[in-house]
Order: sequence, then structure tokens, then C-alpha cells
Amino acid sequence: MDNIYLPQKVKITKIDEQSSTVKLFRFSPIEPSAFKKNDNDLVFNPGQFVLVGEIGYGEAPFGPLSSPYEAEYMEIAVRKAGAVTNYLHSLKNGDEITMRGPYGNGFPLDFIQGKDMVMITGGCGIPPIAALVEYVIKNREKFGRIYVLYGARTPDEILLKEKIEEWKNFGIKSIITIDKPAPGWTGPVGFVSDLVKEIEIDEANAVATMCGPGPMMDALEKILRPLGISDRRIFVSMERKMQCGVGKCQHCVTGDKYVCMDGPVFYYDEIEKNHD
Repeated sequence: MDNIYLPQKVKITKIDEQSSTVKLFRFSPIEPSAFKKNDNDLVFNPGQFVLVGEIGYGEAPFGPLSSPYEAEYMEIAVRKAGAVTNYLHSLKNGDEITMRGPYGNGFPLDFIQGKDMVMITGGCGIPPIAALVEYVIKNREKFGRIYVLYGARTPDEILLKEKIEEWKNFGIKSIITIDKPAPGWTGPVGFVSDLVKEIEIDEANAVATMCGPGPMMDALEKILRPLGISDRRIFVSMERKMQCGVGKCQHCVTGDKYVCMDGPVFYYDEIEKNHD
């Protein structure tokens, strides 16, 4: 039986500065030559997480943002916020780090097929949504209309700009809003919840996926219900500090749920009172 705690060494092959506090890291396995695929032929299910760090510095959880079909590398976005993330920000191409996972449960890939989708995110919550978009693109004929609603504080804090632009080629409509007016910005200004009025979906055959700050998800729930998207069609990726990844350390408990084991993706009604 594989040791669930044993990390593997990976090598950083690309670093891209996304904003003043966020960097994108691409890393590849050293041995074997590619990441292992699961029963769905995916390296991870969108919405799962990995623990990345280094011995002596610790680990932090990250939702991969690259295509789950890509076995040669994985990408994460790291916001500089603490000891582990500060360490990661100090690294350069060619440096080695450790990775464990993937862990947890991702978005319900079988259930969402054949439906219109509204993907909602804010701040640094976009990686799990980005991975889900990459999955949809690979299986585009199995999905209906796709919307990505994304909120950032300022234009400079919008992450994955190049990816979002590429998504247009596959019929993915991305609508981005910022908190306050900014010089040169001609897009929407205000809350992500204000963007919902711009979408057109088959209300009887649509799902919503969300990852972002708790208050944003609370506000959106009040809008998605009138649209006809029930709690059992709203899937939320929870953000929590997870140390072990396998339900032992109890750092990620929310209510009666372990985010690392029961999630991090939940039906909305499972955790609607447990947002930060």
C-alpha cells in the first residue's frame, strides 16, 4: 500500500508573476517521468488539492489550475501570505520542492455533463475553476453554455489573464468585475453577484460551481436560487488550511465536515452555514 504521507520531489519548470502577490508555478515530477492518472484518466479531478512545500518550511494546500489531463506537469497559483508561501516565492526555475496528493473530492464530473454551467469565483479562488474549465474544453461537446464570473479587487489582481482569453476560443464566456473604478478599466465594476443578471441559461438544466470568499458565496446563493438552480445543483469548493490532507489533524473541520476528506467540494446545502 502506498504511503499517503510520503511526498514526491518535483522540479519547478516555470514561474510567472501574476500580480504583486501571486505567482504561477509549473512543476514536473522527477521520478517517474509523469504524474499518475486515476480511473477517469485524469491526473486529478478538478476541485481536488495538493500539498506543496519543503521539509523544514512546511506545506500548504493548493488547487491545481492546469488541465487535469496533463501528466507531464502541474500548475498552481501561490499568494504570498505566510512562511510556506514566502518560501515558495523565493524559488527559481530548476529548484526542487515536494508535493503530496491529490487529495479530497472534486467537482461531480459525471453529474455536470450535458448541462449549462455558471462558474463563479473571486480573488485567488480561480484555480479550481480554471482546472474545471480545462476539463470542459477537452469535453466541450458534452456541455451547454458556459459562463465564468470572476471578481477581483483591481485590474492588476486579475489572475490567469492569458488563459481566460484563450477560453473564448471554446465558447467560454468570461465576465470579470473589479471592486472599484480604475483608470483604463472599461469592464463591470461591483460585486460578482451583480454579474449573474448577464447570463442566459436553461434554468431546468443548469449547475453552478463556486470557489471564493464565504460572503461572496452567501450573496450568490440568494441570486442562484431565484434563477432556478437548487442547492443540490450548486457545488462549493471550500478554502481551509489543511495540513495532513487525510482527516487526521482536524485543522480543516467545518461543522461536522472534514474539508480534506468530505470536500473540498460540497453541495451548497451541506455547508451553507459554515462559510468563513
